[in-house]
Amino acid sequence: MRRARALAGLSVAFVLLATACGTTEDASDDPTEAASTGDSEDAGGSGDAGGPITVTDARGVEVTLEEPAVRVAATEWNAVENLVSLGVMPVGVSDIQGYENWVSGAPLDDTVTDIGTRGEPSMDTLATLDVDLVIVTDSLIEGAIEQVEATTPVVVMPGGDVQDNIGQMFANLDLIAELTGTEDRAEGLRDQFDEKIEEGRAAVEEAGAAGSPVAFADGWVDAGSVSIRPFAPGSLVSDVFEEIGLENPWQLEGDPVYGLAQTDVEGLTALPAETRFWYMANDNDGGDAFADNLAGNAIWESLPFVQSGNVARLPDSLWMFGGPTSMMQYVDAAVDALG
Repeated sequence: MRRARALAGLSVAFVLLATACGTTEDASDDPTEAASTGDSEDAGGSGDAGGPITVTDARGVEVTLEEPAVRVAATEWNAVENLVSLGVMPVGVSDIQGYENWVSGAPLDDTVTDIGTRGEPSMDTLATLDVDLVIVTDSLIEGAIEQVEATTPVVVMPGGDVQDNIGQMFANLDLIAELTGTEDRAEGLRDQFDEKIEEGRAAVEEAGAAGSPVAFADGWVDAGSVSIRPFAPGSLVSDVFEEIGLENPWQLEGDPVYGLAQTDVEGLTALPAETRFWYMANDNDGGDAFADNLAGNAIWESLPFVQSGNVARLPDSLWMFGGPTSMMQYVDAAVDALG
């Protein structure tokens, strides 16, 4: 897996935006829309539908919009996914090809303009931008936010939080919903997520897999060796798997935002013998480091889960750091992997 892919979940981004037509879509045919009664309240700020909205972002900075944002750009894919899931097609998205490789649950339409890489944007393009709002995560190249804020409101949201990554996922969704006046859709997504978790938990129990240890990871080839990135306790996908009754056997500490650790094939020997090993790979971005590069590796082939066939590659294009839409896909993928 390429280094850019390896860092895809980290909130290292810059802000590049390009001119395009952004819209808030009609909800009538959106599969993410669910019936909801009443308005949801967002702890991040306050505002009435159609009127001024004030939120406090991850920096502790108050940001005020005169009305809900319609033309929105986002640099990180979790924000992009949430916008699309809420029916707001963004004006600009960083690295559209990468997004389309990894995020299948919230597709972009052909009105969206690629705003460059998340790390190296074009400020010339930014100068031509006509948006209501730019949404970024909380680790940008120095000076980027200040340059954008000179002309456009910027809201910074956390990429994640290992103390409660599902809670942070919904806090981010609710923040974006308030900023775009789509609180009802956010409530519908929350209901759908809860229903999917219940379905997944029932399926895990029916399969007799409740309490089974599942080690989830991705990996890439670096200088001829396979680097493995465990999703340690507190990572978002791990938290979702635990919600449906699976356990995380990684005895590693991940980073405080995403819960990501680092190991190699030798490190897999520390996993319990009864572990199921599930991993992500992507034929359009880095290929399959496990199947292609560990075949014939004596350590890999001696692992109990390899010998017993308890290894599963989950489907391509499921974003490990996404919103409720991607996480519902992970519930389905887990159920399918259990057989």
